[in-house]
Amino acid sequence: MPNDEFSLINDYFANRSARRSDVVIGIGDDGAVVKPMPEHDIVVVTDTLVEGVHFDKTTPPRAIGHKAVAVNLSDLAAMGAQPSWVSLALTCPNTNQDWWTEFSSGLDEICRYYDCQLIGGDTTKGPLTITVTAHGQLPSGTAISRSGAKPGDWVYVSGSLGDAGLGLQVTQNKVSTTGRHLQHVIEKLHYPTPRVAMGQVLRGVATSCIDVSDGLIADLGHLLNQAQVSAQIDLEKLPLSLALTETLNANEALAMALTAGDDYELCFTLPEEHRGRMETLTSHLKTKPVCIGRIMKGAEAKINMHYEGEPWELPQGYKSFNHFAEEEIVKEGE
Repeated sequence: MPNDEFSLINDYFANRSARRSDVVIGIGDDGAVVKPMPEHDIVVVTDTLVEGVHFDKTTPPRAIGHKAVAVNLSDLAAMGAQPSWVSLALTCPNTNQDWWTEFSSGLDEICRYYDCQLIGGDTTKGPLTITVTAHGQLPSGTAISRSGAKPGDWVYVSGSLGDAGLGLQVTQNKVSTTGRHLQHVIEKLHYPTPRVAMGQVLRGVATSCIDVSDGLIADLGHLLNQAQVSAQIDLEKLPLSLALTETLNANEALAMALTAGDDYELCFTLPEEHRGRMETLTSHLKTKPVCIGRIMKGAEAKINMHYEGEPWELPQGYKSFNHFAEEEIVKEGE
């Protein structure tokens, strides 16, 4: 049973890390050395997961390992980058062998799937906190930012919204769902799928993009604020799963999709002339983007919501996630 930092790193990370030819020096040195592709920019993202804020003690350690990487790859996807390298700073209260085995397995599986290599980091003893920094690459000058939306652009999302939020409420015993939906929402909560392939095909097509981690209203609001525009959203077009619509009433389902977050879908904008190209570029993907509204003139970053042509407002008690709100809830993701 390893009980020191270097044995833990060697047994659970160094000996099982995927190998890339562009990693010159990886785990085990004072720093990692990597070799970027010629004429490519590097995109760097960082996310932290904290026990009691982003997950609770009942969350499987394999899911924590998966999600710690997935939320970072989702940020890379939003900028159109191809994942390459990952570093991990892990603060853990103990050296429980089962926990470390499951956590490192979850982390390794998603890294191998997306062909990114763990190249280093740090381990310390303390309250369970996981910080991952991921590096991606893309052709120079092609990164998708949050600030490019223009009036007349269409607003899209890459997949169904609200399932992870429903999964969280199920794990907290606030809502119950039928057996055939239970596994779906728990999987969406614990094992999100970053839209890496979609992000890459949006380069040169989308005018702006963000991943939905804190809820559609909050994250679309960031796009609008950066570009100093507003938006109209047609709520009947929101992609909602049967799990959501068969568990909650219509207003609750819409509110969950708009505010819950943790879905790690992409929200992006593109002009009319790129719609056909986008549909062609995404035709091979299992999940197809859905148009939910349009960017409008106006510098207030306001989101006008309509349902079948009528104005619609959030039911009382629903709001997007905010780390520094007065009342925090356990929420997975960042």
